[in-house]
Amino acid sequence: MTVLLVLGSKPDPRLPPPGSYDAVACANASGRSAHALGLAEPVFTVMSSVLVSGKNESNWLALQALSELSTQTLYYCPRPMFRRDPLKRLLHLREALACGPRPFERRIRAAGFHFQKLVVRPLKSYIGMVETLCGGDPDITRELAAKHPSTGVFAAAIGLAEAGFESVILSGFSFEITHAYADNPLIARRGTAMSRHVDTDVAVLRCISARTGKLRTTEPVVHERTGIPLVGA
Repeated sequence: MTVLLVLGSKPDPRLPPPGSYDAVACANASGRSAHALGLAEPVFTVMSSVLVSGKNESNWLALQALSELSTQTLYYCPRPMFRRDPLKRLLHLREALACGPRPFERRIRAAGFHFQKLVVRPLKSYIGMVETLCGGDPDITRELAAKHPSTGVFAAAIGLAEAGFESVILSGFSFEITHAYADNPLIARRGTAMSRHVDTDVAVLRCISARTGKLRTTEPVVHERTGIPLVGA
């Protein structure tokens, strides 16, 4: 069985035993944790387009963390800025345009991040992948319409639906916006460390796990929130 370790960027990730997985995938700047932990180069990394938007300090910190990191394949994941507020989107048109595929690629390369292949596709393609893994569950469809999953969840979906792995282990996930590479200034601004993706992520991961039995996790909080089996339990 081929097993993919999807590593999130949360501090102090619990890694599965060496030899229990075949490859590593990352989300946004979690490659910094993979590098620090001495893991192999990620076979793929999923990055949100807002990483290059300059929208907030958290994005700048993530860009800085990418320096001298690499991945074999980089998945560009478009995140429409202010998608529910056309007026705000118009007022921030420059930021929105900066998140397009070509500006994104230039900024990521300028940050010192290296990759062999860039995959560009619409957001609905990633969402469709998740919906398929969830069997078209109407509750999940409603969740996805309200809020998109995190890039970490998209990475797990790609691993199962497209990259040919038979199972996925989730490490470095906590449903919070804390990062191993830097303190996130958004926590103080929002007054909470909880991710805005948490409800969708929990619902999607719970559904994929129940339907496929192909997810495991090293993180107790993920097990408690989603029912995904703990590695070694």
